[in-house]
Amino acid sequence: MLRYEYKYYVPNSKKDLLRSMIKPFAVLDKFADSRPQKEYTVRSIYFDTPDFECYSTKVDGLKHRNKVRLRGYNLEDPENTVFCEIKRKYEGPIYKSRAPVSYQDVKKIFAGANTDAFVENNKKFKNAQDDAKRFMYNVYARKMRPVVCVIYEREPWLSKLIDPRNNLRITFDKNLRSTAYPTVDDLYDEEGVLIAMHSHFILEVKFNEYCPSWVKPIIGTLGLHKESASKYCLCIDSHSSINPSSRFDTISYGRMFNELKRRAGKYQEKGE
Repeated sequence: MLRYEYKYYVPNSKKDLLRSMIKPFAVLDKFADSRPQKEYTVRSIYFDTPDFECYSTKVDGLKHRNKVRLRGYNLEDPENTVFCEIKRKYEGPIYKSRAPVSYQDVKKIFAGANTDAFVENNKKFKNAQDDAKRFMYNVYARKMRPVVCVIYEREPWLSKLIDPRNNLRITFDKNLRSTAYPTVDDLYDEEGVLIAMHSHFILEVKFNEYCPSWVKPIIGTLGLHKESASKYCLCIDSHSSINPSSRFDTISYGRMFNELKRRAGKYQEKGE
């Protein structure tokens, strides 16, 4: 199913205020609510081509692009379910395919085992086998290799108004950090981790069909602007060993650039 994602950089100082503003309309995801800190840790190893195609197409603003990643959660356990994912963007909407597999089995797949032996279709993931094959095809055909492991804490909120057609999900993605050039064995390893953003977190508003009317006033009150917030690119730029000529060195530069684009658009509309 196609999804839409609106992203915003939010100062850490506004976290509590933002939380209080959305509470009348949303509740914590049950999985996060069951945990002591009311959040969980997301870990994603991103793969890219030798010429950094995924990175470049994002930075250059290409409307059709994709990201290939292995995603896990929280702390290491061989029985943990991880996901082989491809995230595609077509103009505005986003489509994500994902195949669940145990962590111990995904290591066997990367060692050369056939995905059919470890990936099964089920009610929730009806195309899991095809998606796993598609994932591995991209990795091998495009000569992709692990570039960075992106890590952050996620605080997820769901709309109180249940609408399966829209599936609204609002997340606070905090303490963005990463490790460089990991292996699949390093999905849960944080040795040598670098912080990508110290003073902000990323707010994401995700939906299938429409953004609820109550979201816009909250965004306006906090003075936020929709921006291109790629965790993958932000983390790559925090590692000089991956990308020495960092294009987005700080959050302030990104905000300034987007503000200039916004103003230029207004001038063009006015014919100035």
